[in-house]
Amino acid sequence: MNKVDLRKHILRLLGENGRLQVSDIAERIDVSEKEIEKEIRALENNNIIIGYRAIFDESELPENAVKAIIEVKVRPEREGGFDKIARRLSKFPQVSSLYLMSGPYDLQLEVKGESLNDVAHFVSSKLATIDGVLSTSTHFLLKKYKESGKLMQEEEDHERLKITP
Repeated sequence: MNKVDLRKHILRLLGENGRLQVSDIAERIDVSEKEIEKEIRALENNNIIIGYRAIFDESELPENAVKAIIEVKVRPEREGGFDKIARRLSKFPQVSSLYLMSGPYDLQLEVKGESLNDVAHFVSSKLATIDGVLSTSTHFLLKKYKESGKLMQEEEDHERLKITP
């Protein structure tokens, strides 16, 4: 197996389950454990694998009680476009994800806070006051059904009662 294909297989498997053991990966793609270890280390050293995380019910953590998606329109800078303002926004601890978007707004932020007021305060006192931010639109997440391809709750298997006349 060539190196490119090996990397793709490893990344796909770890993307599905970040807790897979090297031995499991090696067995699934029929490559030695040493070769898998070496490639994972290279992926980590080259910042292709940046981290590992668990998918869980975030309501268990009070600091993540409220989550919002914030659409931000910005004025791009002459030297650097959107990157400079995106780097500045990414440094706020409330911002868990940040994306450059196509469409009616430029940046999409995922923000976490302890309360609605906590997120609202972040938007009004920190985000909206930054030079270059033209407008914001905040959407609070009410319920998570699926994340990273995983259903957050197992479907209940209810058998419907048959109604006959």
